[in-house]
Amino acid sequence: MVRANGAVSLRELARVVQTSEVTVRRDVRALEAEGLLDRRHGGAVLPGGFTRESGFPQKSHLATAEKTAIADVAASLVEEGEAIVVGAGTTTQELARRLARVPGLTVVTNSLLVAQALAHANRVEVVMTGGTLRGSNYALVGSGAEQSLQGLRVSRAFLSGSGLTAERGLSTSNMLSASVDRALVQAAAEVVVLADHTKLGSDTMFQTVPTDVITRLVTDEPPAHDERAATELQALADQGVQIAVAGTGAAAGPVGGEQLPPGARPRRDVPLPVQRGRMAAGQFRGPGGGMAAETLERTARVADMRRR
Repeated sequence: MVRANGAVSLRELARVVQTSEVTVRRDVRALEAEGLLDRRHGGAVLPGGFTRESGFPQKSHLATAEKTAIADVAASLVEEGEAIVVGAGTTTQELARRLARVPGLTVVTNSLLVAQALAHANRVEVVMTGGTLRGSNYALVGSGAEQSLQGLRVSRAFLSGSGLTAERGLSTSNMLSASVDRALVQAAAEVVVLADHTKLGSDTMFQTVPTDVITRLVTDEPPAHDERAATELQALADQGVQIAVAGTGAAAGPVGGEQLPPGARPRRDVPLPVQRGRMAAGQFRGPGGGMAAETLERTARVADMRRR
């Protein structure tokens, strides 16, 4: 799966091999020790992934449920008659599909995928930048794209990227994409970053949005045992970033009595606490588990993951 997609989340691996994320995490560590992949927060990538960027076909199959939930929440932030900019990416493409029903909206974008999602939205005006087409993510980049954004002013920018840390903010592995994203940020009064939990704590080559410029982060609920993701969210909140967590559970709900548009999922704006000690809960094998049996099962799972 990692060879085919360039990256894969632990949730997806657990679903495919029909086991728990905790077990998959141990197996991924074993594969990393053999040099077959690199671990990332919430997932795995091919070795040397710091500078490698997956193309659209690979990204479109990664963390799809999380991206859908994030897009639902992000769409609830957009109001009638607004002018916004939307950057390139598979998560922003999901957002664009939900913006088609917002009347009087103006969307400025450098993404062909975003523009295509809004092409038949009669009540939405789409303005595309100039630039040179970058085929791997269907985005317009280069000096033409950046110059077309000069003098522009909108209420919000919605951006995604390859990684997000409290230390450096949002980053990407491509220099041209990073440069255009910076120009999109300069055009907006507020910056909303869309990033699923697999990107939290990941750092790539080119910074696009410093942490102190990010107004809000829309993300999904990290796995209960992923303390590193929770720590990263806490660090972002400590630096003033508003955290909106997408989810469908009973704990999530609209903030301040806001009414969400039809089809939008509720969100929870919180500076997430670092829940230390959660990783140990419910993860110990009971009496009679059998070390030999566990070893055989693990070997079989790792072999299965290699084949996939």
